[in-house]
Amino acid sequence: MANTFRTTLLLAALTVFFVWIGRLLGGPTGMVMAFAFAIVMNIGSYWFSDKIVLAMYRAQPLSEAEAPELHRIVRELATNAGLPMPKVCMIPNDTPNAFATGRNPQHAVVAVTQGLLRILDLDEVRGVLAHEMAHVKNRDILIGSVAATLAGAIMVLANMAKWGAIFGGFRGDDEEGGGSGALGALVIAFLAPVAAMLIQMAISRSREYLADETGARISHSPRSLASALEKLSVASQRIPMLEARPATAHMFIVNPLTGRSLATLFSTHPPIEERVSRLRAMAL
Repeated sequence: MANTFRTTLLLAALTVFFVWIGRLLGGPTGMVMAFAFAIVMNIGSYWFSDKIVLAMYRAQPLSEAEAPELHRIVRELATNAGLPMPKVCMIPNDTPNAFATGRNPQHAVVAVTQGLLRILDLDEVRGVLAHEMAHVKNRDILIGSVAATLAGAIMVLANMAKWGAIFGGFRGDDEEGGGSGALGALVIAFLAPVAAMLIQMAISRSREYLADETGARISHSPRSLASALEKLSVASQRIPMLEARPATAHMFIVNPLTGRSLATLFSTHPPIEERVSRLRAMAL
């Protein structure tokens, strides 16, 4: 309940922040245009983000004949969670990881890498898939897509503010105070992307904790997920996912950018140690 409330507040903060920057750039008209732009972008992310991310990582549908055991596990977990059976995909990558996508439970997809199936036993695979089914159940895919879209849009507006201030196109609300308005625009141009990124990451971390908890309840085995997370954390550092992008890092069960110092300064995932500790506490 606390995670859900926190996520709602953070999403509201992102939206208000976005609209506020629009007002700063273009007054009341800019505010309305920014709000309309946010709605259009969120609708676009709702309908197309799953297709984009599956294509980005070359995920291929996996039939039941090709992976009967995997389908059996997913079907059992879907039943436990009260969800429709999602599509199952394989990502041709040796880095062990997994993610879920899809605009709603009826169009959900769970994708695992070849590397994940290679290093985890069936109980651990079940724990990972339960975590991904939890994301579907909690509508985290939609929440994450909206947060990422809003954060990206804020960065676009901040960039506009920067160039507007540099070339004198930004005057602010007070026409006589153009200098201070331009200075304010430059400050926003540099601070807004950082603030948006921090809010987005806070949302992502909150949803990861909730997915761990929900997934453990779906699978009835917190220890299996804890064990899987420990293995995935070590393996992802040893075999980095070179194709991973910061815009989609929040989707994976463990951060695929682990090991890239600049990319991990702001992590979309909570510490593995904390996640494992919470799961083991659930098993007591």
